Amino acid sequence: MNAANGSNHDVEPPSVQTAHLAKLRLLAGLVQGFVLYFLYIAVTTKTWPATDPMLFAPWLLVFSFIPVLLISSLGHLPPKTLWRWMLVATLIIGSLGFYDIWRSVGAPSTWGYEVDSTKTSFPSWLLWTFGAGGFYIAHTLVLAAATDRQRIANYPTYFDSAWKLLIQLQFSGLFVAAFWLVLWMGAALFKLIALDFLLNLLIETWFSIPITAFAFACAMHLTDMRPAIVRGIRNLLLVLLSWILPLTVLIVGGFLLSLPFTGLSHLWATKHATALLLSTAAVLVILINTAFQNGDVTNEVARVLRLSARLACFLLLPLVAIALYALSLRVSDYGWTTDRIIATCCLLVASCYALGYAWAAAQRSGWLNAVAPVNIGTAFVILAVLLALFSPLLDPARISVAQQVARLESGLQTAEKFDFDYLKFQGKRYGLAALERLKTSDAGKDAALVREKATRTLEKKKPWENIEIGLTAQELRATLKVWPSSKTIPDSFLAQDWGKSTDKWSLPACLKNKTAVCDVYPIDFDGDKKDELLIIDQGGSGRAVVSAQAPDAHWAIATMLPYDFAKCSVFREKLQHGDYKLVAPRLKDLEIAGRRIQLNTNNYSQATCEFTKK
Repeated sequence: MNAANGSNHDVEPPSVQTAHLAKLRLLAGLVQGFVLYFLYIAVTTKTWPATDPMLFAPWLLVFSFIPVLLISSLGHLPPKTLWRWMLVATLIIGSLGFYDIWRSVGAPSTWGYEVDSTKTSFPSWLLWTFGAGGFYIAHTLVLAAATDRQRIANYPTYFDSAWKLLIQLQFSGLFVAAFWLVLWMGAALFKLIALDFLLNLLIETWFSIPITAFAFACAMHLTDMRPAIVRGIRNLLLVLLSWILPLTVLIVGGFLLSLPFTGLSHLWATKHATALLLSTAAVLVILINTAFQNGDVTNEVARVLRLSARLACFLLLPLVAIALYALSLRVSDYGWTTDRIIATCCLLVASCYALGYAWAAAQRSGWLNAVAPVNIGTAFVILAVLLALFSPLLDPARISVAQQVARLESGLQTAEKFDFDYLKFQGKRYGLAALERLKTSDAGKDAALVREKATRTLEKKKPWENIEIGLTAQELRATLKVWPSSKTIPDSFLAQDWGKSTDKWSLPACLKNKTAVCDVYPIDFDGDKKDELLIIDQGGSGRAVVSAQAPDAHWAIATMLPYDFAKCSVFREKLQHGDYKLVAPRLKDLEIAGRRIQLNTNNYSQATCEFTKK
């Protein structure tokens, strides 16, 4: 009896355990806040560790993700399991952060910002986004396994853990937003009576960063202590979302049934068919699971929802198949890029769902019982894919650069149309290494052009700078198609070095790139018996300009036409047939102190192409 009583005294009452958990979680939030503040100060003052990006980025990622995992784990994982999971998670995100910076050092981003090994560099937004998703999945698997005390937990446990964590995170974010709203309201109230102390406090980073992390930790603890409320919110969300499923099935089914009559050409013309189809498949997967829930609610689900869920499982297959076909066409024509590799990985995951759900829907015993193992298995597939994508194993930059260069060297892609900019601004260090090799390459019939383009691309600071400059008169003549054919282009125009133009951004592509083509219309716009040149880009840029010759014989862009002028086939046809006339401007010029000031109309107004078709 005494032994029994003694053992009872060793167990803390629930109130003591709750208070202990609260202290640990709030402490974790404060530590996170102060470390993030320390990193912020390092960035603003340009001191260590911000001066070492391959150290700074892992630290930033670790202290952004790991404290949240720790707060969620406390009270749910045994101490040994807890610290093992924290160690593994820290090593994973730290290593991925290190590699994310290492692959970028020395290489400019898409916007031209070069990553320096001695300057602050932040992890890529892809790593932030997919890292958050990956840790959400992994943490759910760990929590469920610990709850059931087995490596692969029961599906209802996975379901409960996933939804609880999702709602906790969402409502914690909402709590932080409301918390700050109240603080700013209080600052405004005190400001009314000439007291600025609260306003001054809120703008201090030593206060704002730690207090935000502290508030988030507080919200995570409060939502964890109210499982019944979280469960009620979850059930309400699931019921509401599940009733969107029949409408979604109707829309997607109608779309698929329409394809045999409309064909796929309209789909391909969008150039984003794969992304849209993948998004649709993701919506179907989510809605199917809102109806399926934890697999134990079959009798409670309305018949129309059960039928819609089964049909949705079958609709996934054609959606994913069409997306795969669309992506395969793009890869066949243009090769691999970072976006296409990521899309392929997404399609791999989508295929797991599509095949698994179709198999589940085809079984007559039970109602979609096989969805549970498919969801569990696909969760592990997602984690494996994410680890491969953000590691050297399946780095999209490394793979795409190697394949694109192979296409160039094998002749599948001509040097004129090869995207050298992709290598420098999206290929990371692998693209730079490839450009360095290509600028000294002697392989292939276009070796000279490859060396020239690679060299110029390496010299570029921004991706929008033009590298096709200094066209010869013969090369320039080949890019210009004159209307009518009896007209000629002045030799002075052809002889001019347009590569030295100070406003290259305004030039049509044909004046910079010998693979582009423009229509040219010699027209005397100003009545001085000398033709100006109306130049209209035949490509997709929509550039249309008028070039005039100055008294010093130098040609320059005199004005630009509305941005959509070149895209209007009606205008182009009438110009080619000479069906146009010159009219006086509606607004006269303004002369002040002997200087003439032109009142130009808005060049960005629409050319009203639709009006001309009536």
